[in-house]
Amino acid sequence: MLNDALAAVTLLVDPTTLVALLAGVVVGTIIGVLPGLGPSIAIALALPFTLNMSLGPSVALLMGLYCTSIYGGSVAAILLNVPGTPASAATCFDGYPMARRGDGDLAIGITTIGSAMGGMFSIVILAFLAPFLARFALRFGPLEMFLVGVFALCCVAIIERAILVKAVAAGLVGMALASIGQDPASGDMRLTFGYFPLAAGIPLVPLLMGLFAISEVMMRVAEYGRGPAEGTLARIGFRVPGLHFWRSAWRTVAKSSLIGIVLGILPGAGPTAASFISYSEAKRSSKDPDSFGKGNPEGILASEAANNAVTGGALVPSLSLGIPGDPITAMILAALVLQGVTPGPRLYTEHMDQVLLILFSLFIANIGILVAGGFGARLFTRVLRLPEPLLLAGVVVLASVGTFAGNNSAFDLVIMAAAGFLGWGLRVLGFPLAPLIIGYVLAPMVEVNFKQALIVYGTDPVVFLERPVAAALLVMILGVLLYPTIARAVGGMRRRIASR
Repeated sequence: MLNDALAAVTLLVDPTTLVALLAGVVVGTIIGVLPGLGPSIAIALALPFTLNMSLGPSVALLMGLYCTSIYGGSVAAILLNVPGTPASAATCFDGYPMARRGDGDLAIGITTIGSAMGGMFSIVILAFLAPFLARFALRFGPLEMFLVGVFALCCVAIIERAILVKAVAAGLVGMALASIGQDPASGDMRLTFGYFPLAAGIPLVPLLMGLFAISEVMMRVAEYGRGPAEGTLARIGFRVPGLHFWRSAWRTVAKSSLIGIVLGILPGAGPTAASFISYSEAKRSSKDPDSFGKGNPEGILASEAANNAVTGGALVPSLSLGIPGDPITAMILAALVLQGVTPGPRLYTEHMDQVLLILFSLFIANIGILVAGGFGARLFTRVLRLPEPLLLAGVVVLASVGTFAGNNSAFDLVIMAAAGFLGWGLRVLGFPLAPLIIGYVLAPMVEVNFKQALIVYGTDPVVFLERPVAAALLVMILGVLLYPTIARAVGGMRRRIASR
């Protein structure tokens, strides 16, 4: 083990490897900040360069891009209400309100530290529990994945208790949007109304750009003259909350990191679903859920810890079993194979030096997040000094370029504009956007796994006795749905006992 560690460190301290890692951190952060781009594009652009690199520099470049491109998306989400990556969409809910009231520096500080902590947490899991967790993840068949999606959707029904009907309606709208296009089972077209461009469905990036960026521009144009919140321009930089905040926030970090790791291990879930599920859970368990969406720092922390913890989680099945957790790790896996790394159980016994090289690179890349946030925050937050008309025009341009660059499709711009009007209308009428996005992200996973579960298991309830993980998830769902009723009943009993 010591010899393997020394071999990994020797590769890592090579000047070429360090330069590649630095390039990955810097370029990854920039790509993450640019709306519509993200880790998939960052890794895809880097793949041709890795073919001419040795193992150390190629691994360092990929790990640096992977970690920081997810983090970079939060900067645009906080400062402009434009999610740089889909995984940062949940950060908009509380990050942008904080920036508007003058706490943009604090929001970036929390995002940076939360991202690094989530990434570090996942590295520990990847290092010590990867083989065990990979085997455990294989127990998640279509039934378990369906129940995970249902559990997340049920959380939507209780986290917006004050506007329950509107929250459920928004969630249904999101699920309806996700169902547009080709049926995954039969291949039939749904809700396309004979319009061929809709056959591929509603892309996620244009939808996010429209719902958040364009709708925000429309809201700001309608309110033009009022200007940003008092104090927004006064605080530029990077601010870390005090110890009193972390005394309670560490629970949010731990819980969100675990959610991110588990969803990273599960194929097809990814950082976007992890961030929304963690955000929902943080709001559900908060003592002040009504403050979420208005600038609650724990909302940012939950989202960012989860989506960055996915990085290590997604590498668990990739390295242990050779099964990529998502499209991003599939590209990373391909690059590693081209470098002579053979994923699978033997990797941990015969080539531990390669595993340690990946872990060390991930560790330094997460430190790079802290460096990028600390030194780049003053540059990032100077965007708040721009005149509002110029800032709004820049948001529209960035959103349009990022949307078009994804598929080189003008139709995506039409989707973005339509989503902008939809988001503006929902916000004017008081409908929350979070349930809509959660419904859109989770609906395909729920539908596909539900149909597969029916094919494999039928309708026999005995299957829950044969699959304990599914039974545990079912109990959790029932607990979430019945919790408000039980809480009211218990509260009524206590009041009656107290009045006697």
